[in-house]
Amino acid sequence: MPQVVRARGVFAFSSGNHAQAVALAARMHGIAAAILMPSDAPAVKIANTRAYGAEVILYDRTREDRDALGARLVDERRMTLIRPYDDPQVIAGQGTAGLEIAEQAAEAGITAAPVLTCCGGGGLSAGIALALADRAPGLKVQTTEPAGFDDMARSLAAGERLGNAAATGSICDAILTPRPGEITFPILQRLAGPGLVVTDAEALRAVALAFAHLRIVLEPGGAVALAAALFRPGLGDVVICTASGGNVDATVFAVALSDVA
Repeated sequence: MPQVVRARGVFAFSSGNHAQAVALAARMHGIAAAILMPSDAPAVKIANTRAYGAEVILYDRTREDRDALGARLVDERRMTLIRPYDDPQVIAGQGTAGLEIAEQAAEAGITAAPVLTCCGGGGLSAGIALALADRAPGLKVQTTEPAGFDDMARSLAAGERLGNAAATGSICDAILTPRPGEITFPILQRLAGPGLVVTDAEALRAVALAFAHLRIVLEPGGAVALAAALFRPGLGDVVICTASGGNVDATVFAVALSDVA
């Protein structure tokens, strides 16, 4: 990146996970970062993004258009936009998870299985799908989303990009996106199986079970794939799922753990 471009800094929009990644990377490279985050994002994500040194700009996702607002701010500040999912380099980076899945599946002797992914705009899912198509074609991605925000599942079924009726209303904030990405959707349309949908209650249950039995901390949006593996029958004897994102507020985590059997 030329020095004159670096000096202007980078810009991203995210409810928290991409935000923190960009903020940390910018700090490591001595670049300014501004992050557009929804005002209802978990407090821990906002705090962590600021702790990495980024400027956090809050917006109301129920009344403001994230993409339009982000485009205006990028234009005004002349910063470089790093999209959370609709970017070839981001998709390629996410694909490293698919390489790991292919390698570990081969070590376990698994040649065919569904690979359930937590899906918002589809960057992680598309990256994994591309990697598996090359390294382990018997492993097939199936996206997983929260009920009411299953734009990818509905889009895959319809053969065209569809949006969600609401902008907010699920505890799975990390994967609430307006619609599938322009780049990610054709990839998943070609390489993914049918999308899956879980409820918020099932996602919370998966958070609790992941901690109780695996001793890992997940946020609800990062637990939807595990929820589908646990609560959707008929997926087969072997199911692979991603557990992506552990930025959960203490209050939400406590609610989840209160229901551990």
